[in-house]
Amino acid sequence: MTTAQRVSTPLTEPATEGLDPEQRRNLQQHRLRRLVQRLLETGGVQAARLRDCGVERGVDVSLEELHELPFVTKQDFWEYYPFGLRAAPEDDIVCVHGTSGTRGRPTLAPYTAHDLDVWSRVMARALGGAGATRRSTVHSAYSYGLFTGGLGVHHGATRLGATALPAAGSATDRQARLLLDLRPDVLCCTPSYALYLGESLRYTGITPDQLPPRVGLFGAEPWTEEMRLEIEQLLGLEALNIYGLTEIIGPGVACESLDSAGMLNIAEDHFYPEVVGPDGVPLPEGEAGELVFTTLTKTGLPLLRYRTGDIASISGPVPDSPRTLRRMTRVLGRRDDMLVIRGVNVFPTEIETVLLTDPRVAPHYVVVEDRRDPSHPELRVGVEQHSPAEDTETLERDLAVALRERLGITCVVRVLEPNRLPRAEDGEKPEKGSPRPIRWDHGAAPLPGLE
Repeated sequence: MTTAQRVSTPLTEPATEGLDPEQRRNLQQHRLRRLVQRLLETGGVQAARLRDCGVERGVDVSLEELHELPFVTKQDFWEYYPFGLRAAPEDDIVCVHGTSGTRGRPTLAPYTAHDLDVWSRVMARALGGAGATRRSTVHSAYSYGLFTGGLGVHHGATRLGATALPAAGSATDRQARLLLDLRPDVLCCTPSYALYLGESLRYTGITPDQLPPRVGLFGAEPWTEEMRLEIEQLLGLEALNIYGLTEIIGPGVACESLDSAGMLNIAEDHFYPEVVGPDGVPLPEGEAGELVFTTLTKTGLPLLRYRTGDIASISGPVPDSPRTLRRMTRVLGRRDDMLVIRGVNVFPTEIETVLLTDPRVAPHYVVVEDRRDPSHPELRVGVEQHSPAEDTETLERDLAVALRERLGITCVVRVLEPNRLPRAEDGEKPEKGSPRPIRWDHGAAPLPGLE
């Protein structure tokens, strides 16, 4: 199945999704000044940085000068853990979400009732853009808990008036039973779990034409166009991309719609986007760099120019589309996942693009950064073959050639037997994409067969 990007879907919130861009910019300017004023009145680290820049009032700033204001980074969440960036009274906080964290502490985000209202609105838009309606049943196989995926989808489905099916990250046989018995038309989970679910269903003899979902919203980890095609073939649905992060709101910051030409509509009336280079300088439209978001309407954890670490580019709306929102590409990689091998910059998603183009390769792989010899680092790529009958030597050689042509460097490719690599068996989000490169500095290979 191919993704039909020419199907027009009704706007869930016409007054905001279809607003004239100039009027939206005026709204963004007003909300930016209100945000800055709130930060200054609250005090704390963001207020201090604003005053260091000479900003004493919200009216002192404009969108044209936004690039001159200071960033907020992940480091700030670690240094001011748990709630040093909170800008609302403790009594106004109604829930807390967070990520698992990489330094032994989660990244926590407090939400007010107003924040939950914003979140449910942008998620309802996302579902509506995928064709969901009040008559839809939305099967959410994201995990529920601190991770924002499950409850984000749930908030959006109920706001839309659809039926929410909180399947969470439960056993796959139960997921299959719910899909077959309750016939949901929308499936939401991570793309890696969608692959696992599709393979499991195929193994039990359930074919795509027996599955009810006609569209899926998949996010929480970077994935490629090649993975989209794999998911669509396994599950017989349209696979759309949804983007978000806990620090900003959760899923719903941006989402692909059936008519967005493969890019993701940004809820830019609530989350103002920028793209910057490694030096923090803004990049022109269409050029890939690090995404930066300013939360124009959040009250619990408002952030001015948060550096996400995600790499993407931004373009205008689809010409003549009723949706006038700017769009972003899928996440191309993460700034901290970029590998530099013998002077060449490599993102794991580039490797995935090559691997999943080859029909002999199963959609499971591992990337190992071999630094045992610091003077000559190597990339080792382990892949699974679809069938153990394949000629592994030929496949390894073909993939090595394809990777060299794409990346500009030579990789060591090892073809492994089916089911040798770990699977994503629940709906939880990995901390930094999927799968992360493994660094091999010394000792035995991190996975047998990669020597």
